[in-house]
Amino acid sequence: MGQSYYKHDGNRIFPFRIVHDVEPNMEIFMRESRRTLRPLFLPIAIVLISVVVSSCTTVPQYGPQNGALVIVGGGRVGEDVWGRFLELAGGASEARLIVVPTAGGREEYDEERVVSTWRERGVEQVKMLHTIDPTVANTEEFVKDLREATGVWFNGGRQWRLTDAYLNTLTYQEFHNVLSRDGVIGGSSAGATIQGSYLARGAPEGNQIMISPGHEESFGFLKNSAIDQHIDTRGRWTDLYEVITTYPELLGIGISEGTAVVVMGDLFEVIGPGKVAIHDARRTFAYGDTVHYSVLEPGDWFDIVSRQKIEMPEY
Repeated sequence: MGQSYYKHDGNRIFPFRIVHDVEPNMEIFMRESRRTLRPLFLPIAIVLISVVVSSCTTVPQYGPQNGALVIVGGGRVGEDVWGRFLELAGGASEARLIVVPTAGGREEYDEERVVSTWRERGVEQVKMLHTIDPTVANTEEFVKDLREATGVWFNGGRQWRLTDAYLNTLTYQEFHNVLSRDGVIGGSSAGATIQGSYLARGAPEGNQIMISPGHEESFGFLKNSAIDQHIDTRGRWTDLYEVITTYPELLGIGISEGTAVVVMGDLFEVIGPGKVAIHDARRTFAYGDTVHYSVLEPGDWFDIVSRQKIEMPEY
């Protein structure tokens, strides 16, 4: 199987697929072989190509095998970020969205207010999903609309409320199934942190506590990661240091307000106006003796496996 990716020419998004761990020249070979080989030899060529692809294909180590993630650092979200999420969900006219406001802390919400942001952007098929009761979240009736969704958006608030309501329920499984269907998961602030595997700032007692036993497991859409938000406006540039030194296998990603990382497989792109801090316990960067982070700028691409900035992929 290939992995869905999206490439931009500055105005539009183009979907394309690549084979994991296959160099670009292999992609060219596959395309040119199909075009130039004579029909007599085509069946043999297809078999040979299939063998090569099967031997090279791997499951992403961090990101989703299908679909994409849009992880926003809180604050005011720009139209570039809203637009990218909608494109990944199928476009405003075709998207079937689910909005989850649970992190906000209310027992009940007005659905029209919750979905109004998306209605204003031309989305007609959008519904709210909310409960604070995991028993409800574990029912077939509750997830019926989620099973048809092409995109899920998590609003901000406190991330522990999301895990208390949904972790390891049927709803949690269906969130992951949205990605399996090539859909998109997005969210801002608490809706960003929940997408990692480690729940940074998960303490109900306060959001200044980085590690909270009993509230450390997150939804894991981006595996082996801890995600922080509001790093620029709240002075959180180094806060993930505590998490990644305690759990050095994790990649720490701190995101500025209005800024997003768009994850596709094991790569992500930075979009929006701000910067992203990468925390890696494997390296010491030139920002101090005890601070393990580097900075990505808008437009940068990052390889999560090698943990290095890369040039924009060309396929």
